[in-house]
Amino acid sequence: MNKVIIIGGGAAGLLAAISAAQRGADVTILERMERAGRKLMITGKGRCNITNHCTMDEMIAHIPGNGKFLFGAFHRFTNEDMIALLESHGLKTKVERGGRVFPQSDKASDVVRTLEGILYGLGGKIFFHRRITQLACQEGKVSAVYDTDGRYYEADAFIIAAGGASYPRTGSTGDGYDLAQQAGHTIIAPSPALVPLNCDLGDMKALQGLSLRNVEASLWDKGKLVGKEFGEMLFTHFGVSGPIILTLSREAARYFKAHPQGFLNLSIDLKPALTREQLDARLQRDFQKYSRKGLKAGMHDLLPQALIPFVIEEACLVPEQPVNQLTRKERLRLVDVLKGFPLPVTGTRPLEEAIVTSGGVSIKEISPSTFASRLYPNLFFAGEVMDVDGFTGGYNLQAAFSSGYVAGKEAAEL
Repeated sequence: MNKVIIIGGGAAGLLAAISAAQRGADVTILERMERAGRKLMITGKGRCNITNHCTMDEMIAHIPGNGKFLFGAFHRFTNEDMIALLESHGLKTKVERGGRVFPQSDKASDVVRTLEGILYGLGGKIFFHRRITQLACQEGKVSAVYDTDGRYYEADAFIIAAGGASYPRTGSTGDGYDLAQQAGHTIIAPSPALVPLNCDLGDMKALQGLSLRNVEASLWDKGKLVGKEFGEMLFTHFGVSGPIILTLSREAARYFKAHPQGFLNLSIDLKPALTREQLDARLQRDFQKYSRKGLKAGMHDLLPQALIPFVIEEACLVPEQPVNQLTRKERLRLVDVLKGFPLPVTGTRPLEEAIVTSGGVSIKEISPSTFASRLYPNLFFAGEVMDVDGFTGGYNLQAAFSSGYVAGKEAAEL
């Protein structure tokens, strides 16, 4: 019976432990927090976006950070396998917009409890308040790991599944990077991925909490398109967030890493379903309806009320101006703003606030078929600690589950 120690009890660590235990290994998770799955508990706004109901090719396409590295893992443990594992142990799931898969209960805690139950049922163990800070390597293998209290743990195989460096309050503080470096591994400098953006809002801070749906956001660098996304976004006290902003943030983070003092332009098409001509016609109909009203009242049916004054101001118009006195030139200025409401982006929120970390242990030093270290054959990696990151929508969790499953299987059968 192989003894397998897993460092980290998050999504990747729990699946690695389950996979290893299913093959008869003596499995122990060493978790630095007081409970397992802390980050799982906050995913999907506390509902846990378990995976995405898409093909494996689509899964890879939604992981711009080295998604092809996961090709084998995704085919060995698919999204359907993950759903089947949970449902076979009593946790029903559902598919929502965009293929996002959630527990029917809408409780992330149910996902964590189910995974823990599976592991305990297989005889696996979890030790809490165990922060691992040192690897002992000898004769070409990792022989033991040490925690901050000086305790050491010996095993036949070790899996580092300690997460990245985002949301440190969940236990992901970069410890996995330190351990990997002790084994001689290269760390690709971590940076935020799936992170809100800072904007120079000025008076628009009054828009805090406003959510916009079915809009198109495009990111520009000196007239060059960086990225474009359609969907939902949110104004915050520091700038913008929401699904489409998080997706665009990966490219924004790359830009600001290279240009710390630079800025990008975010353009919001508030009516992407309408051409400029159609939008102009819509404005004319609304203005005819409210012909005796001021411009602010005349746009009542078109936009959220909080946003209207800022759109009018950006078009260099006056809120009280009667709509029946608006010239064609002024109306077309309004169309311009509605099709491209500008927001200057000054940076990303810090890595600590990112949902996912870009960067980590270099995949060049990890076997894609086993997730074993190319430097130490009994050392494995799984999840966000590796230089792999994807878009929002369940893709990152599936990457953690699939890599954890394969690493656990290979460690047990070493």
